[in-house]
Amino acid sequence: MAASTAGYTNGMKRPPWIWIVDDDPELRRLLEQYLATQGFEVRSFPDARDIERRLQRLRPDLLVLDVMMPEVDGLEACRRIRASGDDVPIIMLTARNEPLHRVAGIETGADDYLGKPFLPRELTARINAVLRRRTPLPPGTPVADGEEVRFGDFRLDLATRTLWRGAEAVDLTSGEFSLLAAFARHPHKPLSRERLMELAPGRGAESFERSIDVQISRLRKTIEKDPGTPRLIQTVWGFGYVFVPNGNEGNEGNDNSGPAES
Repeated sequence: MAASTAGYTNGMKRPPWIWIVDDDPELRRLLEQYLATQGFEVRSFPDARDIERRLQRLRPDLLVLDVMMPEVDGLEACRRIRASGDDVPIIMLTARNEPLHRVAGIETGADDYLGKPFLPRELTARINAVLRRRTPLPPGTPVADGEEVRFGDFRLDLATRTLWRGAEAVDLTSGEFSLLAAFARHPHKPLSRERLMELAPGRGAESFERSIDVQISRLRKTIEKDPGTPRLIQTVWGFGYVFVPNGNEGNEGNDNSGPAES
């Protein structure tokens, strides 16, 4: 196995298995060949019509899904996958001149996106980053700043990468968890969007501020009692956001929760 993929397979002693769904046969062939040289096992499909049925029979470690496909496009396929309760990691391939597709991909539950055209090496880096985020740490692995963060009705377990509400695990995408973990590690510190993108890796330099805002909106719907008046993830107007674990310090829009971190 190539060194770049070692350790990202949830403890399984096999190469990560990647599915490519794209209607461009030349791109599929190129990615199959290149990713194989990087230590991945790859299977490709020309369309997403039967993607849910395929996932019921076999499960890849990560799905690369093109947005622009006939019949069932990538966004609809992603919606169906997430609606079925499947949290398979997904990287969306989007046209660089279609930023709304990138936002829509995050909104429907994709873990990352990559604009076309792209270098296969860049896709490899994105795949490795998503697989790293999705791989649970071994039980008992120490976390430098504490393994659990409690706020409101929730308990965030940084070691197992799980958010709990009481005894019930809460579903989060890999990107949502990374963002929440970044907040948990920097409580009471206003963080700019640029800093949040650095602290929640995997989106890459191309990521733009709107994707962070979309993730914040999704997190608020999950953890806030009233997402319209957030108390845990508060907005610092003109700067970014601040995480207030007890939910009752300061007011939304006030930059009074400690020194800003840019």
